[in-house]
Order: sequence, then C-alpha cells, then structure tokens
Amino acid sequence: AKDPEEFWQLLRDGRDAISEVPADRWDVDAFYDPDPAVPGKMNTRWGGFLEQVDQFDLQFFGISPREAACMDPQQRLLLEVAWEALEDAGQTLDCLAGSQTGVFVGVCNGDYVWRDFADAACIDAYASTGTSHSIVAGRLSYLLDLRGPSIAVDTACSSSLVAVHLACQSLLNQECNRALAGGVNLMLSPLPTISLSKVGMMAPDGRCKTFDAHADGYVRGEGCGVVVLKRLSDAQSDGDSILALIRGSAVNQDGHSTGLTAPNVLSQQAVIRQALDNAGVMPSQVTCVEAHGTGTSLGDPIEVEALTEVYGRPRAEEELCALGSVKTNIGHLEGAAGIAGLIKAILSLQHEVIPPHLNFKGLNPHISLENTPFVIPTELRSWPSGTERRYAGLSSFGFSGTNAHMVLEEAPPIPMARLHKEESARSEAYLLPLSARSPEALRALARAYQDFLAAAGSGAGMSLQDVCYTAGVRRSHHAHRLALVGHSHEELAENLGAFLHDEVRAGTSSGHRESGPQQKLVFVFSGQGSQWVGMGRELLEREPVFRETVEKCDELLRRYASWSLLEELTADEAQSRWDEIDVIQPTLFAIQVALASLWRSWGIEPDAVVGHSMGEVSAAYVAGVLSLDDAVRVICRRSGLLKRTSGQGGMATVELSLEQAQGALVGYEDRVS
Repeated sequence: AKDPEEFWQLLRDGRDAISEVPADRWDVDAFYDPDPAVPGKMNTRWGGFLEQVDQFDLQFFGISPREAACMDPQQRLLLEVAWEALEDAGQTLDCLAGSQTGVFVGVCNGDYVWRDFADAACIDAYASTGTSHSIVAGRLSYLLDLRGPSIAVDTACSSSLVAVHLACQSLLNQECNRALAGGVNLMLSPLPTISLSKVGMMAPDGRCKTFDAHADGYVRGEGCGVVVLKRLSDAQSDGDSILALIRGSAVNQDGHSTGLTAPNVLSQQAVIRQALDNAGVMPSQVTCVEAHGTGTSLGDPIEVEALTEVYGRPRAEEELCALGSVKTNIGHLEGAAGIAGLIKAILSLQHEVIPPHLNFKGLNPHISLENTPFVIPTELRSWPSGTERRYAGLSSFGFSGTNAHMVLEEAPPIPMARLHKEESARSEAYLLPLSARSPEALRALARAYQDFLAAAGSGAGMSLQDVCYTAGVRRSHHAHRLALVGHSHEELAENLGAFLHDEVRAGTSSGHRESGPQQKLVFVFSGQGSQWVGMGRELLEREPVFRETVEKCDELLRRYASWSLLEELTADEAQSRWDEIDVIQPTLFAIQVALASLWRSWGIEPDAVVGHSMGEVSAAYVAGVLSLDDAVRVICRRSGLLKRTSGQGGMATVELSLEQAQGALVGYEDRVS
C-alpha cells in the first residue's frame, strides 16, 4: 500500500500483503529448508515485501548518486514517507526550516551494512553515514533544517511505538513544537531470517495466525510509517487537520523474566495501567485494542492474560471490546510494527469501522475470553461515533523486553467557522496552483489531481475551496509550476486533462521559476474613475481580512463624515451616492487599503508603492508614511475640498493634489510625503 487510502482498502477488504521472497532480494530456493535445524537455512519462503526499494529520487532531496548508492534504503524510504506525511499534514518547507521540529524514528535492522562493508577495498567516505542508524533520523533533520531533537530508537519490535512515545514527551516538555515519529523496516539479506528460524519464531506457512489454535510463529514484513505530531492547542490554532489524539502512553521493561526474549505478563499489565493513568481514561472506555499479536504460541496467551487483567472486566450493558492485530495483514514489521498498528487504529477511528482480523479459525486453547468483553472481529465491525468518545488501546513489545502501550482518542469535531454554500460554487472562480521539482513530477501530480477532482466531483464531497486552499497555502512550492482557474471540480479536472495533452487553454498557465534574485513587486493605486456600484461587496462577505480593514476605515470615517462606508458598499444602485466626490473617494480609498491588507495576509508584500491622484493617499498609508487615521482624515478633507471646488456633488472638474490637501491639515505637514 503506497498511501493511507490504499492501506485502509487492504485492511477493510481483509487482504494480506504476504508473498514469496522476490528474486531481487535473495534466492529463496538456495536458503529454504522445512527443517529449521539445517545449517544456513530458513524454514519459510514468505514475507511482506515492498516493491522498488532500490528506487530513489535522489535529485529531489539534493543527494549525489555516489552518496545515494551507499545509503541504506531504509534511510531513503524514510525520507520519502516523511515528506509525504508532511505534505499530508500541510506543513510547508517555509514553516519547517529552522523550526523546533523533532524527529523520532524506530529502526532495528541493518542489513545494508553487510553490503557496504563486505569488501574493505570498496569502503568510501559515505559508507558510515549510509548505514548508521543515527543518520536515519539525522539526515531528515539535516535536509529539512529541523532544529528539535533527532533520535533513532532501537528497542527491537517496539521501536516505532517507543519513538512516538518519546516524541509526545518531547512535545509536552516543550523541547519541540512539532514532531515526526515513526519507523522503518526492510529485509535486504536472508541472514536475519535464518537466525529467527533457528529460534523457532518463523511461521512455516508465512502467516501470522494471532490468537489462533494453529499459531506457530510470525512472518516478517517491510514498511515505513510516519505521523506528524503537535500539541492539540497548537494544531487547533494553526488550523491543522487532526486525525486522532494521543491521550497517554507509557514504556517499561520486562526486567528479569523466564528468558531474555520471553515476555513478562506483570510488566505488560503495568505498562497498560500506566498508559491509562497517563491518559486519564478508564479501562471500560476503551472499545478496541490493537494488540502486539505476533502469532506465537508463547506470546499470544501471555498478552491476552495481561489485557484481560486490565481491560477484561465485565462492562455495563455488555459492551464489547474488539481485539485484533495488523500483523495478520502485513506480517511483523519489527522496527515499524508499532507505527503500522497506530496508523491502523487511526484509520479505524476515522472510518468508524474495525477491519477484520485474518487467519483466525479457532481460539488458542491457552487463551480464554470467557467473562471478558473481548471479541475477535473476523469481519468488518461497525465502530460508530456517538455521545461517548471512542478510545483505542495499542500495544507493542520488543524481544529486548521493552514494552509500550498507547491510548488513542477520536479526533475532536471540526469547528465550522464558515459553511460552504455549494449551490453558489459554480459562480465562483478558484485558483489551483501545483508545483514539482521536475516536469515529469509535475505531470504526475497533475494526473493525480485530475483523478482526485474527478472522484470528488462525482460525489466524494470534498469542498473545492478546501482543495485549492490546501494546494496553495499548505503545500511547499517548487520550481516547475502549473496554475489553473475553474468554477467546479469537473472544470478543473478538464483543464488538467488539457494540460496533460499539451492543449493551450484560457485560465491555465505553466512554466519554470528561474533561480536567482526575485523580481520586485509594486502596488499601484488608481485615482477616481475606477469605481462601480457593488464593488467590494463579495470580498466583504468572503474575506475576513478585507472586511476588518473596511470596518476600521468606517469607524474612523464617522469622525469626519455623516455617512456610513459599510452602508454605501452594500447599497443598491438606486440608493447609492457613488456619484458624489466626498463619498466615492473615501470609499475607493477604503477598498484600496483593504485590498492591500488582503494581499499582505496572503504573504504578498510590495517592494514599492505608487499612487495616482487620490491613490497617492492609499499609497502613503500602505508605505507606512501615514497612519490609517491620518490617511482617512486626508482623503476626507481632500474629497470635501474637491466637492466644494466643483460646486456640487457631481464629478469634480478640478483635481487637488496631495500637496495642496496637506496644507489644509494644520499640524500634519511633516507627516505627509
């Protein structure tokens, strides 16, 4: 699954991602033997493998071919997935560079080091950084200029959930204001699987049969997952999309158990209780548990015993708690196992459905679910939101003895600051800006947006305003660019199709932003004569920044005039006084400075301003020469003098310059330019 949507479909459809070992990894026939005791052999032919792990867009990340060749593909994969996570979260390069953003990555396998160090004569300057676990996290921080903690975590199979726990602690302790947390795991050599076969951990049929009577080990899997974390208050104030809340988490150790890699039921109970205490959540409130659930005959009964002790008390109204494991779908991702379970739990909360738990035919005889709320969902199970908040528990245990447990809560309701009026959407023009670092990537992005908009227009319900806002404001912009204007999902999708077929269409522009000094920008403010009845009315309704500036002008204007700016802007043609100089000039002034405020709120700052006639007053305010109060006083006195010069309220036949108008303002001569 290449993205969360594909991953969710895999889970929802009850499919697994297990296959025989691909030929580009190793010759499975050369290393397979059903007898795990045979030296140099593994007793499984299976695994959960990713495609194209040898592929990497090194130019995108500014890495040379020689250095990229020495980089562990786990480093490459993490860079790509972290970038996608940041894009999905709407975190742009501008807001990331130099920020207190932390990186916490679970990683425990190092197969690539055997390749890089196999021949001492071939070792170069990039071999050490290419295979060091610390660089898995450090390279991401380096490339994006992230200044928060940067930590690679190795607690074996619990690595990635421990990484998320540490990221949360760093956020709570104010060490960082944003964190990327997750894990990565690839199988590039047969040697670790041979070793695990000798320990008796590998399932010969290549399936995790978690909680089942036929559980006989697990199958190894590959993957990478990253989540972007913020403190809730920061995410809300920043307008971020919130997928779920981490209410609490805890980490502990087995200590001295029956064996170095043997689980400790008391330690598992303790870590679950501590996570619940930290979350302030009662065990009975948790209605879904994503178990560690490897599918071993020893580990599964111990885990269920610990869960039963904490979560397993009978509940009011016989409420049930679903118990499953993503390992039945994708195998055991080891260093990325916990993040895979976390993302599954988040998706289940979002979609209000618990996916089916696979490979379950009959309960392990060493496990009892009697008098517990636990149910193992072998088919889709509804998990609807309601009056009570929904909570999920999540476990991840390392064979090092380090245990982690986390409590998730469904995301808070989205505050609807302004309802979208879909019935008027077709009368509005929307700008969709897209960019990429190469022409090929731009075309691929355009094709993806075309498919997305076509699906959204056919009933997916995605607001076009939200799509264009996110593309413009919440994505990083690159040198190869495409901008399209459209009134609907369908029109933008058609325009994207025309671009992909090299058709020239009005409302579509593409090109390459040249490097070097940026061209300077000038705001030009016009004189009288540019007005029409109703101008600014739509902006008053839709743009808070524009309206706020007009309201400030209206408040100041009332000191010098007997009419209301807001009333004039909303009046119909019959009631309008826009043919009167002392009304139209202050009105045009207010619209001009409100437009400048709106552009500035979008990050568009002028390098210079120029004004013609009455536009000189607007330019003087925007340049910072006049305060808004002074500028309003100037424009009111100027328009009043012009009205008096012209005799009545009609169009003036004589224009008064700003220099002449300033003479009427005793005490302000030294402030006006």
